[in-house]
Amino acid sequence: MDRLDELAIFIAILDCASLSGAARRLRRSAPAVTRALAALEERLGTRLIERTTRRLAPTEAGLRLADMARRVLADYEQAVREDPDAPLRGKLRITAPQVFGRRHVTALVMGFLDAHPAMQVELLFNDRNLDLIEEGLDLAVRIGPLADAGLVARRVGEVRRMVVASPAYLARRGTPDTPQALEGHDVVFTAIRSPLEEWRFRHAGRDVAVKLAPRLTLNDTEATLVAVRDGFGLGRALSYQVADDLATGTLVRVLAAYEPEPLPVHLVVSSARYMAPKLRALLEFLAARLAALPPLQAQAQQRAALAAATARKAAATTPRAARTASAPSAPPSRKTRRP
Repeated sequence: MDRLDELAIFIAILDCASLSGAARRLRRSAPAVTRALAALEERLGTRLIERTTRRLAPTEAGLRLADMARRVLADYEQAVREDPDAPLRGKLRITAPQVFGRRHVTALVMGFLDAHPAMQVELLFNDRNLDLIEEGLDLAVRIGPLADAGLVARRVGEVRRMVVASPAYLARRGTPDTPQALEGHDVVFTAIRSPLEEWRFRHAGRDVAVKLAPRLTLNDTEATLVAVRDGFGLGRALSYQVADDLATGTLVRVLAAYEPEPLPVHLVVSSARYMAPKLRALLEFLAARLAALPPLQAQAQQRAALAAATARKAAATTPRAARTASAPSAPPSRKTRRP
């Protein structure tokens, strides 16, 4: 069943306060309406309507979904009626990780609003992956693997997890050359979701985990970087968070050969089957600009440069080998017998 259809049935149930009333309004059978509601709840993994013999009542999740569903259905109706060349108008809600949102998303959204004066955008910065439907969100920036296969995602780049330190700290305490050497250093941890006192690395195709005892633990990445810049210890951050520090020499990258695989950066929406013009416009606007953002492309560029260097080296050596292999051998010398 079309997801728009599911939302329309859900709203009809709420408006009619009964399954049979929704069935009559939509000219569907009561079992079909019941199946649609059950399918929607199963897909979202939560109960949307409490059902008793006497009444139906939306749950808290159902109320949140209802707000978003009404907006989606209204957007669809507006798009059907509206001139495709008409100015974009309405409101969109976006979520992004806190540091990434402050550093990159805010300025891009302001640029979008400048281009579309009738639009409104609400930005929510949160390091948890908020549920788009339950929270009434239109679009999210996600860093890392996508856990929800139901989301429609546009990849715009990647970042790496890096260990960094100030030059002063490394001059005072030395530079660790293996993950195990971190055990003799002062370490600053960032614990946003839950305490995690180990760092994971990858080297020579193998995963390496090192359990550490942090001297300082914070729940804010920017605060962690303040401590690391001040020389308190080694810290870990995403590459985009320390790109400027590395470029200016304020921080130094440590254990680069042991860094885990890059983390993808995606823009995600709940469904592409129907996307309101205003949401599609914002998605395209952000995707084009984030894909050109140097901190998100640096890792891919480094790999491309390495591949190009490898190819040039191979091309430089192949002709000589080929010439050596294909050159005709000199004819055997003949000794001239003197008369």
